[in-house]
Amino acid sequence: MIANGIEDEDKWLAEGIAGIQHNAFYMHRALDSNNLREALKYSAQMLSELRTSRLSPHKYFELYMRAFDELRRLEIFFKEEDKHGCTVSDLYELVQHAGNILPRLYLLCTVGSVYIKSKDAPAKDVLKDLVEMCRGVQHPIRGLFLRSYLAQVSRDKLPDIVSEKEGDAETIMDAVEFVLQNFIEMNKLWVRMQLQLRPSIGLSGLQGPVRVKEKRDKERSELRDLVGKNLHVLSQIEGVDLEMYKDTVLPRVLEQVVNCKDELAQYYLMDCIIQVFPDEYHLQTLEALLGACPQLQPAVDVKTVLSRLMERLSNYAASSPEVLPEFLQVEAFAKLSSAIGKVIEAQVDMPIVGAITLFVSLLTFTLRVHPDRLDCVDQVLGSCVKKLSGKAKLEDSKATKQVVALLTAPLEKYNDIVTALTLSNYPRVMDYLDNGTNKVMAMVIVQSIMKNNTCISTTDQVEVLFELIKGLIKDLDGTLADELDEEDFKEEQNSVARLIHMLNNDDPEEMLKHYSVRHLGLRSYCFVHAVYFAGLEIHYWHNMTVHLDFIICTVRKHIMTGGPNRLPFTAPPLVFSALKLVRRLQGQDGEVDGEEVPATPKKIFQLLNQTIETLSSVQSPELALRLYLQCAEAANDSDLEPVAYEFFTQAFMLYEEEVADSKAQVTAIHLIIGTLQRMTVFGVENRDTLTHKATGYSAKLLKKPDQCRAVYACSHLFWVDDQDGIKDGERVLLCLKRSLRIANAAQHMANVARGSSGPVTLFVEILNKYLYFFERGNPQVTGEAIQSLIELIKTEMQSDTTTPDKASNAFFAGVLRVRMANRRTSLQGWSEAGIGMGDQRGILNGFGFVIFTLKMCLV
Repeated sequence: MIANGIEDEDKWLAEGIAGIQHNAFYMHRALDSNNLREALKYSAQMLSELRTSRLSPHKYFELYMRAFDELRRLEIFFKEEDKHGCTVSDLYELVQHAGNILPRLYLLCTVGSVYIKSKDAPAKDVLKDLVEMCRGVQHPIRGLFLRSYLAQVSRDKLPDIVSEKEGDAETIMDAVEFVLQNFIEMNKLWVRMQLQLRPSIGLSGLQGPVRVKEKRDKERSELRDLVGKNLHVLSQIEGVDLEMYKDTVLPRVLEQVVNCKDELAQYYLMDCIIQVFPDEYHLQTLEALLGACPQLQPAVDVKTVLSRLMERLSNYAASSPEVLPEFLQVEAFAKLSSAIGKVIEAQVDMPIVGAITLFVSLLTFTLRVHPDRLDCVDQVLGSCVKKLSGKAKLEDSKATKQVVALLTAPLEKYNDIVTALTLSNYPRVMDYLDNGTNKVMAMVIVQSIMKNNTCISTTDQVEVLFELIKGLIKDLDGTLADELDEEDFKEEQNSVARLIHMLNNDDPEEMLKHYSVRHLGLRSYCFVHAVYFAGLEIHYWHNMTVHLDFIICTVRKHIMTGGPNRLPFTAPPLVFSALKLVRRLQGQDGEVDGEEVPATPKKIFQLLNQTIETLSSVQSPELALRLYLQCAEAANDSDLEPVAYEFFTQAFMLYEEEVADSKAQVTAIHLIIGTLQRMTVFGVENRDTLTHKATGYSAKLLKKPDQCRAVYACSHLFWVDDQDGIKDGERVLLCLKRSLRIANAAQHMANVARGSSGPVTLFVEILNKYLYFFERGNPQVTGEAIQSLIELIKTEMQSDTTTPDKASNAFFAGVLRVRMANRRTSLQGWSEAGIGMGDQRGILNGFGFVIFTLKMCLV
C-alpha cells in the first residue's frame, strides 16, 4: 500500500508539473505579445495546479517552486505598464475576477508586490488587504504555501513601510503587525495539519494511530521553516528595538506559542525565538520567556529549549564581559533556576535524564557567567540532589552520563579540586552513581589533582576528598571481589598512592602547631599515630582525646578500610610520608611536661609500628619487612636505639613466621644484612644479638649457594669502614671460612649429583671478599690465605673435565684485575704481600683470554 501510494504521488506530481509547463508556455507567448488578458488566463490555469490535495508537503513544494519561478516572470511583466497598458490599481482590481480563489490570491499577491513598489497606494493598506484576503484559503498545505509566497514577495517591501514617514513608530508597528498577523495565521494552518489525514499517506487499515501520527509529524516538520521565517523577518525589521520587542513582539509570539497547544509547534517556535532574536533582548526579557516554559505541553522537549537559551546567554557573557553586570542586575541565575524548578514540577512525567540535563546546562551557565559564585554552583548541585532524593543508584546510562558531566564541570572550570571540595552537595551527588561510575569519577578527581598539582592541606578538604574517592579506597556496597579487573585495580590503587604523596602543607609552623594531645591521666603505654604527607602532619591517637581537625584521623580512617588487597598499595606511601616528618622532627624528641605533648619522632615510630603490623596481617609479609627496615634506618638517623631494635625485632619475627618462600627468604635476609650494616645507633649487646641472628638465618637457607652468599655477606656486619668501633677481623674471617666450607659442600654435592663439580663462581666470589678485606687492612686476612684460595680455584678449574665455564673464568680474571687496580700496586707489591704470582700462568693455563686479561692488568 505504501509503495503504491508513493508511485501514485509521483504520477500526480508529474501531471501537475506538466500542467504548469503547458500553461506557462502559453502564458509566455501572451507575455511576449503583450496580451494581458491571455496572460492572466493562462497564469490562472497554471496556478490551478496548486489546488491539488493529493501531494505530500515535499512533493507539493516541488510543484510550488515550478509555479513560483513562472510568477517571477509574470511580476516583471506587471511592472512594465507600457506593455500591457493597464495601471497597477486597475490591474489589482482585474486579477480579482479570477474564477478560483487560490489562483486569484496568488495573482493578487503578485500584483500587490508591484502595487507597493509603485507607491500608488500606501504599502500598509495593500499588505493589510492581502493578509486578510489570504484567509480565504484554509486548507493547511495550500494556505501555508500561499502565505509563504505573500511573505516572500513582501519581504523586500517592508522597508518601504518604514521609510514612508522616516521610521515613524506607527509605521514600524504597521510592518510588525503585518508580519505578526501572517505568522499567527500560518501557525494556525500548520497546527491544523495534525487533524488532516490525506489519502496519499498510503497507510493501510492495519497500521495504528501511532504510525499515522509519526507520518503526519514528519510532514509537518518539512514545513516548519515556512512558519519560522516570519520570526526571522521580525528580527530583521529596522526600528524593532528592545522596548517594542518586550512590549509587543514577544508577548504576541509567546501568546500564540502557548495557545496553540501543539507540542511540535511549541518546541520549534520556542527554539526559533531563542535563535533569531538578539542575546541582549533575551537577557532583558528573560522572565517573560521563561514564564512560558512551564505552560508548554508536557511532551515538549523543554530541556533542549532551556539548554539552548542558557548556552546563548553563556556565549554572550563570554564574548562581551562588559555585560556581566547586566546578568547580576536582572538576576539571571535566580530566574533560570526558578524556571527549571517549575518546569520539572509541571512536567511530572519528565524522565530523570531530562531533569539532570537541565541542571547540567544551568551549572555550565553559572560557571561561565558567575564563576566566583560558589554558592550558586552548590545550589545547582543541591537541586540535583533534591530531584534524585528517594531514588536508588542510577541505572539509566544516559542519566549517569549527565551526572558525570555535572560533576566534571567544576573540575574543568576551576582546575582545582580544593574549590570543588568546598561544595557541600558535590559528594551527595556522587552517591547516586553506580559503583563502576563512582570509581571512574573518583579517578577523574585523582587525575585532576595530579595534573594541576593541587595542594590539599586541611582536615575538611581531606575528609571530603576521601569521601569522594571512597570507591577507590574500599569496596562499595554490592561490589563483588571477582568483578574487579586486576589491571584496572592496580591502576586505581597506584593513583591513590600517588595522591597520598601529593597531600602537603608548605608551612611548617602551620603543620606543627596542631600536633598535640591531651592525656587522660593514663600512664600506660599509648600508641600515638601520625602520618606526614609530603610535609603535611597528620595525627591519629588511641586512648587520648582526639583533635578532630587532625588530618590523620580522616586519612587513616579511610585508608585502613581498604582491606587486604588495597593496603599493600596505600600503606607504603603512608609510611614513607611519615618518615619525611621524622626527618623534619629529628632532634626535637624528649619528655615534655604539661598537658600538651608535641609531635616527636618516637611517637611517629609508634604509629608506624602499628601501621606496618596491620599490613603484615593481610598477607604482605615481604612488604611489611621492607617497611620495618626502612623505619629502622630512620630510627637510626634519629638516634633512637630502642625503636630501631624493635623494628629489627619485628622484621626477624616476620622472617621466621611469615616468609616461607625460599627465594623470598634469600631476598629478605640480604635486606636485613644490608640494613643492619648501615646501623650506627646500636650498642655492643644489641648489635651482637642482631648480627648473630642474621648470621644464623643465613646459614639456614635452603640452597647451599644461597647460604654461602648470605654468610659471606654477614662478614660486612663485623667490619664497617666508616665505623672505627666495628672492625672485628676475627669474626670477619670466621664468616669467610664458613662460607668457604659451605662452597666446598656445594661443590661436593654437585659432583655427587651431576658427576661434575660445576663452576667455581662461589670460590671466586669468596676470593673477592678476601681481597676486599685484605685491602681494607684486616690483619686476619693474610696473603697466605688469599694464595691458598687462588690455588683452590686453580685446582677446581683443572679438575673440572667438562666444558670450561667462560663466565666463571671471566669473573675470576675480572676480580683480580679490579682488585689490583684498586690497590694501585705492581706485581712486586703483590709478591711482597705474600700472594705468589709465579704460578699465574699455570693457574690460568688453558684459558687464553683470561691470561691475556691478567697480563693486561699487570702491565
